[in-house]
This record gives sequence, C-alpha cells and structure tokens, in this order.
Amino acid sequence: MSTPDNVAAHPSRIPPPTPLPTRCRHPADIPADLGPTLPAQNLERFNTAPAPKVHRALLTCLHSPRWAHRVAAHRPYPDVPSLLAAADEATYDLGPEELAGALAEEPLPKLPAHTYAAASTALSAGYAAYEARFGHTFVICLDGTAPDEALDRVLPAIRSRLTNDSEDERVVAREELRRLTNGRLRGLLGAATAPSVHL
Repeated sequence: MSTPDNVAAHPSRIPPPTPLPTRCRHPADIPADLGPTLPAQNLERFNTAPAPKVHRALLTCLHSPRWAHRVAAHRPYPDVPSLLAAADEATYDLGPEELAGALAEEPLPKLPAHTYAAASTALSAGYAAYEARFGHTFVICLDGTAPDEALDRVLPAIRSRLTNDSEDERVVAREELRRLTNGRLRGLLGAATAPSVHL
C-alpha cells in the first residue's frame, strides 16, 4: 500500500535537516556535572551518580519515566552490555499506554540538508498518513546509515509499514524504539561506536 495521494501535506512536520545519525535528542538536558569521561569511567559514574540525575539523563534516551526508573534502579551494572541488555528488557516490557507515551515524544527522522522539495512533500504526506493510521509519530532507527542513504530508507519504510495492522506495527515500532534507545545509551556512555555525547 503506497502513501495516499489525497493526504494533505504538512511541511511543518518536516524536521530541520541535521547530520545523521543523531542519537540523543536533548544533549543540553544531560547533567553537566556528569560530564564526558572515558567509557569505563562513564559507567562507573552512571552506577554511582544520584538517582535523579541518572533518571534525567535516561529520559533523553527514551521518554518513559517507568523505563528510566527501572534502568536506574537496577544499578550497579558490571559492564555496558549488561546495561544495554537491561534497557532492552525494560523497553520490551513497556505496556501499551507507556509505549504510546514514549512514541508520542519521539522526533521525526533527521534527514540531510540537501533533501529536495519533492521528497519533503512526499515525507509530509507519508508522516501524516502514518500518524492518522497509527496515532503516533513514525519512528525508525537510522544509526549507521549514511546521510545520502537516509531518504532511500525512510520513504520505503513508511510505505511498507502503512500496510501493517495496528498490532504488527506496534511490534515494529517498539523494535525501532529499542534500537534508537540502545544507540542513545551508547552515546550517553561514550561507547566506542557512539557519537560524542556523554553522560
């Protein structure tokens, strides 16, 4: 099923172009006094920092208070993979309302500056059709995707996922959200494959 031609375009829903990938949505919200350090030191600080600070930092990775509380409450973690596994499990355990709340806070996918006007119009129509069908923002993890390839991933994904029923799409959206959250956590901790956003 392709994007309906009669869906009104909403250019205001197109996010401002920024380089890909962007994992942590609100770097300015990360507590400054947890500042950048080496990854092992970051994990130690994550394990020992006051719970409110860790909770705020986690909310920049996934906007779910229950998820953030659960991940913070299970400290200390022996290593980064253990933390990521716990975060994944907490994401899978989100109830329907909690998942819907987290999805509602997600930004639209970021696209490179040279995205052409026709594609922006098609994206606006696709985003509008998706939100009308499923009631939340379209989410997709673009970690590891070259900027020039982002558009070629996003548009086909919208069209394909518009054919899903609500339950199937909830499964797909949860998995994309899990992958986004995993990447943001890596960024927060300064893991080797993440950008320069640290806890």
